Amino acid sequence: MRIVCAPDSFKHSLTAAEAAAAMARGVRAVWPDAEAVEVPLSDGGEGFTDAIADALGARVVDVPVQDARGRPATGRLALAGDVAAFEMASASGLEAIADDDRDILASDTRGVGQLVRAALDAGATTLVIGLGGSATNDGGAGMLAELGVRFLDAGGRVLATTPAGLADLASVDATGLDPRLVDARVRVACDVDNPLLGERGASAVFGPQKGATTPELVTRLDATLARLAELSGHAAVADAPGAGAAGGLGFALLAFAGAELVPGIELVCDTVGFHDTVAGADLVLSGEGSIDAQTLSGKTPAGVADVAGAQGVPVVLFGGRVAPDADALRADGRVAAIVGITPDGQSLPQALANAAANLERAVADHLANRPRRTASGEPAEWPQA
Repeated sequence: MRIVCAPDSFKHSLTAAEAAAAMARGVRAVWPDAEAVEVPLSDGGEGFTDAIADALGARVVDVPVQDARGRPATGRLALAGDVAAFEMASASGLEAIADDDRDILASDTRGVGQLVRAALDAGATTLVIGLGGSATNDGGAGMLAELGVRFLDAGGRVLATTPAGLADLASVDATGLDPRLVDARVRVACDVDNPLLGERGASAVFGPQKGATTPELVTRLDATLARLAELSGHAAVADAPGAGAAGGLGFALLAFAGAELVPGIELVCDTVGFHDTVAGADLVLSGEGSIDAQTLSGKTPAGVADVAGAQGVPVVLFGGRVAPDADALRADGRVAAIVGITPDGQSLPQALANAAANLERAVADHLANRPRRTASGEPAEWPQA
């Protein structure tokens, strides 16, 4: 019996690696001789770097960077051979900035550029980047400046790469762009298809959560990005799906690095060889903190079900919270069961504190209700939740 344990993190309680280990313990509690394969996953957000590192046996190094407000911070970079992976939010993330320090006009992605440069200095020729959770709306100008692009005013003076600084942009000089970025293969985990500009663009859709709280400010930010796209010579790229991701960082990666934007869980599964891991398995276990109908929209459990379903391997999902509409995940038969791990009457603080034990118990209880083989020796059907 071979069971693949492939969860995402359970937010505020378990990393993906901790969740996979808890699942494996639950498997072995019922079937001590089963092969429980632990494959922590991520859809490109929290845990992305660790998921790639765990699967590739990469070393994770700390890199001195600037946060979105230009202050000293520490980014994380996973290195395995010529592959480097990181989450842009580890350098320029919104959650790293205290509420009263957030200022969308004074934030940029220089820290992301510092991570890219560190990866190139380490010999990486393939960059795998997770977008999401950004504090920025600079069109990736900060990242590009760290890699040799100059943003100039009408007098030829170098500008700050924040939206406030870019308001005076008159020209973009990319002659100094690090050639190693141009030559690298850049693959980006991106789960949005928003363009750079307009009513579905970076400023209008994502700006408000970062501090663009008035229509006037949204309009100002959008105009700055439009000027950046035009003066960079890549105005056509502004319309590309995903160009508006991470405050326009998607645009910069597409335009200047020839990046490939891929749904996050697809990119992770491809990078870690998940399709091969599932081949020949009897069952795949996955899950995350909350499972609902939105899980279908590019979340890890849905991606796991896609891979396993294509190979005819049943999937059971586990969640700290399972919403009533989660049953939509079982509509096409890819998911055999959805199991809540939180015991009745357990408070949220208790559930978070006991998440590992709850997950281990839920896996063991579910598997204990299914015989390993039918009388004919064929695999039995998995019980429904």
